[in-house]
Amino acid sequence: MLREDVLVIVLAGGAGERLAPLTRDRAKPAVYFGGPYRIIDFVLSNCINSGLRHVFIATQYKSLSLSRHIRQGWTIVSEELGEFIEILPPQKRVGEHWYQGTADAVYQNLYSIVREQPRYVVVLAGDHVYKMDYQKMLRFHLDQAAEVTLAAIEVPIEEGKRFGIVAVDESDRVTGFLEKPLNPPGMPGQPNMALASMGIYVFDSEVLIAALEADAANPDSQHDFGKNIIPALIGHGRTYAYPFYDENKKTAKYWRDIGTLDAYYEAQMDLCHVNPEFNMYDPEWPLRTYMPQAPPAKFVFAEEWRRGEAQDSLISQGCIVSGSRIHGSILCPNVRVHSFSTIDDAILMPGVRVGRHARLRRTIVDRDVDIPRGATIGYNAEEDRRRHTVSDGGVVVVAPGDEPYVGPISEEALTLEAEADRRG
Repeated sequence: MLREDVLVIVLAGGAGERLAPLTRDRAKPAVYFGGPYRIIDFVLSNCINSGLRHVFIATQYKSLSLSRHIRQGWTIVSEELGEFIEILPPQKRVGEHWYQGTADAVYQNLYSIVREQPRYVVVLAGDHVYKMDYQKMLRFHLDQAAEVTLAAIEVPIEEGKRFGIVAVDESDRVTGFLEKPLNPPGMPGQPNMALASMGIYVFDSEVLIAALEADAANPDSQHDFGKNIIPALIGHGRTYAYPFYDENKKTAKYWRDIGTLDAYYEAQMDLCHVNPEFNMYDPEWPLRTYMPQAPPAKFVFAEEWRRGEAQDSLISQGCIVSGSRIHGSILCPNVRVHSFSTIDDAILMPGVRVGRHARLRRTIVDRDVDIPRGATIGYNAEEDRRRHTVSDGGVVVVAPGDEPYVGPISEEALTLEAEADRRG
């Protein structure tokens, strides 16, 4: 199979409402993850590492920052060889509506798909974090003589109601599909596990086009792959489930749909562990992104009472930690932490500035926010909820325009500060 036969469509128009306020000004795939990365970088890295270089990205919701990121960081393919990673904004070629669902997002771009004349179309979600070689799935699709193949992963039965659940026979042919069932069925031989769809699909192109056109003509459809397209194809074609093969090289398979603030926070805090579940340091599976032109991270001052240091943390390029302590935290590019502050279990997005004597704990700070001198965040639940968004799990999110609580600074701290300033 030639890679020219394969067209990838990444669905990246999601609003990500449960990640608000981080998605107030950006689409969910554009939210930062793991320091310099955006969530969409992981699926695009999968594409490049799989040798797939004909990629459309369907955008919609507040797409400016996402489009800019793609333009700055993903011009790595060769247009001279016919390769592309290209943004597809809504164009209303087939009607007056914006995208009405995942299937409609692809249907409205049939013009662009047909022009490329692919034999196979790979449909991916742009807001999941995982490692996968799509070529292996394509080979499975060919070996089974499938018309549709969906990737599936085992999940505990109690979590099955969050996913589309797949039923298969002994040859992995799909026999049933339930979208987020209240009582998900168990897997054969593993009644405590369910087989969940990952939102990763391979279609024979003519099958996809026919299915999308039929779905568009159905006024009762929600125009969604999981709710409408896949169930309609079961029993009318050769639909198979591909068992997810993880390129993450860990004991447990890693695939995250980071749909809530708590899930987003916990997935990133895991990256700070000595042996995290998700391996970002595998040279055989490079993760690509836009890297800003910034100097190395810098830690200054080394006195016992004023030391710039970080433990169990990810510190990106361009950061300066000046006489403060960072623990279990992620600093995105160009963060500045001034002296006498403590940052514990926090995520600071690009351009954040933290003033002196600030204390942050279990906090996410959005891009370019200035944390004032003496601010205390994550220590007083009542004050935090009055001033900021707080997740169900107690994670505080500081957004632009918020006014953090500023607590009193002790006389001892002020004395140390005065001595530090005297010494220069």
